[in-house]
Amino acid sequence: MNTLTSNVATTQGALKLKDAAKYLGGISEMSVRRLIKRGLIKPHLALRHIIIPVAELDRFLASR
Repeated sequence: MNTLTSNVATTQGALKLKDAAKYLGGISEMSVRRLIKRGLIKPHLALRHIIIPVAELDRFLASR
């Protein structure tokens, strides 16, 4: 996790798709979308953006 991502994660309770991909180790946004589609990550849909709680990302990482 780089400095930008860790700063975003500590100041926000949820991340947009791009930041969530970085948080998960630099995977692609498409990979995050696939994880959501498979039900492995549960996002919150706010307006037009996919928002994923940091706690949900931590839960996913801990289960792997």
